[in-house]
Amino acid sequence: MNVTKSLIIGWLFTGLLSCHSASQLDIRTEVDSRVVELMSKMTLKEKVGQMTQLTIGSMSNKKVKRHFGLPITLDTAKVRRYIVEYGIGSVLNTGRFAHTKEQWNELIGYFQKLALEDTKNGIPILYGIDAIHGTNYTVGATLYPQQVGLAATWNPSLVEELAELTAYETRASGIPWTFSPVLDLGIDPRWPRIWEGFGEDPYLTAQMGLAMQSGFQGDDISDSSRVAACIKHFIGYSNPRSGKDRTPAWIPERMMRELFIPPFKEAINQGATSIMINSGEVNGIPVHANYDILTKLLKKELNFSGLVVTDWYDIYNLVERHHVAVDRKEATKMAINAGIDMAMVPNDIEFADCLTALVNEGEVPMSRIDDAVRKILKLKFDLGLFDSPLTDFKNYPDFGSDKHIAKAKEGALESIVLLKNDNDILPLSKRQKVLVCGPNSDNMRVLNGGWSYTWQGQMTDQFAKEKLTILEAIQGKVGHDNVLFEKGVAYSKGKYWKDEIVDMKALESAAMNVDVVVACIGENTYTEKQGDLDDLVLSVNQKELVKLLSTTGKPIVLVINEGRPRIIRDEVKLSDAVIDVLLPGNEGGEALADILYGDANPSGKLPFTYPSYTNDLIPYFYKYSEASPHADGSEYNDPFIKSQWPFGFGLSYTKFKYSNLKIDKEEYGANDVISVSVDVENIGDRGGKEVVQLYSSDLVASVTPSVKRLRKFEKLYLNEGESKTVFFELPIKDLAFVDRNYQKLIEKGDFKITVADQSTSFNVSETLVVEKLQDWRL
Repeated sequence: MNVTKSLIIGWLFTGLLSCHSASQLDIRTEVDSRVVELMSKMTLKEKVGQMTQLTIGSMSNKKVKRHFGLPITLDTAKVRRYIVEYGIGSVLNTGRFAHTKEQWNELIGYFQKLALEDTKNGIPILYGIDAIHGTNYTVGATLYPQQVGLAATWNPSLVEELAELTAYETRASGIPWTFSPVLDLGIDPRWPRIWEGFGEDPYLTAQMGLAMQSGFQGDDISDSSRVAACIKHFIGYSNPRSGKDRTPAWIPERMMRELFIPPFKEAINQGATSIMINSGEVNGIPVHANYDILTKLLKKELNFSGLVVTDWYDIYNLVERHHVAVDRKEATKMAINAGIDMAMVPNDIEFADCLTALVNEGEVPMSRIDDAVRKILKLKFDLGLFDSPLTDFKNYPDFGSDKHIAKAKEGALESIVLLKNDNDILPLSKRQKVLVCGPNSDNMRVLNGGWSYTWQGQMTDQFAKEKLTILEAIQGKVGHDNVLFEKGVAYSKGKYWKDEIVDMKALESAAMNVDVVVACIGENTYTEKQGDLDDLVLSVNQKELVKLLSTTGKPIVLVINEGRPRIIRDEVKLSDAVIDVLLPGNEGGEALADILYGDANPSGKLPFTYPSYTNDLIPYFYKYSEASPHADGSEYNDPFIKSQWPFGFGLSYTKFKYSNLKIDKEEYGANDVISVSVDVENIGDRGGKEVVQLYSSDLVASVTPSVKRLRKFEKLYLNEGESKTVFFELPIKDLAFVDRNYQKLIEKGDFKITVADQSTSFNVSETLVVEKLQDWRL
């Protein structure tokens, strides 16, 4: 199907809501009035249609196989049936792989033309996409580090800026809605989607999530350079007992309230416009069918008034995976009555037929339908889609620009974490001869991870062929004559999650002819179920590669390129330096080369605890008893916490000294605010960035406290010899915990604040309930 450009241009409206210059209250009143007026004209079928979201693949011509670089071929009869006859409210996805911005505009323009011209009420389509590290489904867009890499920057201002650039390029593609950010806690490194989130800590996740959401949405999502964000996945998705994707989680309510809810609560309070639901089950109940979580917790307790959308196929999964519904009709009833507003169906129209029948039979109340449709229409009005249903890519001159690419490289530079640097082997001299090897050495795919041009990222090398791999970036830095290359181990083309030995003899021979070896190991791309692991230990072949290199006696710089921490304790021992680049995006190769050769100073810090053993997967906020021997007189004093590197760890090419940690008094009331100051000095020989991290410790509590919790942080740059005093304001209420009655409590007693090697103690003089007990249980 081809839609002429002239046809599309006719739908490139430039007007915005006439009330944009008025107060936000006036805007809200006008939008509400327009929603009410429109709903009064809608039939049940039209309302149910608005609650239906289909993938663009369901509208494609299945007989025409889409090839690389070619646009999707639509089945126009299907498109008309779904949009005109059923009035579906939303379309998502790409139809196999990325489009150009011109193709996106043509496709979405065609959908909008049908929706606005050929339906009774002219309701525009809400198009959604997983723009999670840049507009990663648009050819030529700027790709940034994945969320785990952004978390490693510990720089919310930078994250907000990168999200703003992502929104700009997403709107250039004609798309107003992104399924991002992920606010799931990455507390289990076995879970394959850990790299899609901001690490293991709820405070760090909340701060980064707020920054990303703010960058996406700005102050006004109808702005043609902003998009609606969709926070996900509510809730408890990231803590399955098996460590595998979409498998059951068992999470006590105290743990849920203490750790998992806070990032979502912060995002909701800041103005989250939509939220996606956890595909799995929590405590035996699928979240998509859990009225207590979706309505009582999310909508009533947390006061979320935005759009609640399912994840992929998850209403039908109530039948096929969870076995709590006998058929799709019963599953639809359960999910809609639980609180779902829009179903990511995504492949057929059966959901709409089932829901219409359920309303007519009295099984789903009309009030539930109206509530859902009101939120869908409100989001469309807020986005300005009724007045400007499609943005024109020609109005976005900075799409994929050098300015955006420079910011992507800045993000990559700050996301890279230096974990070991014995004898200051790094930075390398540009005069040294270097061997670059390993499966991740000459591969753009691994630098980006999943959700890159395709779902699993398998075509990134084709889409990003002009970008530099690690090998190419090093060659560009020091010249081809100074670089030897032997992969040694490569990823299998058939089973991309496996690797195979290529030529170890050639690798050994090459290593004997260089001054230093840069071994690039880690993971290939994956996401969701495709990333499930049976073993967190690095592959046998990659272990053999490092072991062989160590026998040559040449210094080894180990570059880890991964979406989650793989067990590498043996390889760390054999290496002189270790750098974790995580998933830095298209500019990651150049960023790493800059750091390797000292043109940039690493400043990333781990957003998770890096485990050393597969049975020691413990986040940093463990309990005192987990690190204390039994007081029975035994001689067993082996340390219980054996992490490879702790949460928040990361080295620099310079050194920072902390001193003079001070608080304004020794005793505080429950409503007081602690004023904290600490001096930080760069005592090294070059400028660098440092993340100042403030932790609190509750020394005695009625519910066992964690040894410490992150409460504040700030990233700052210090020149050589420069010193600054860093100030924090810490409300005592921020130290509250969820007690045995499930209420949030600040309890009187002794506390400690720690910043680096500095600590000080204080007392809280009174007990105060910060949030009262709910009259219901999760």
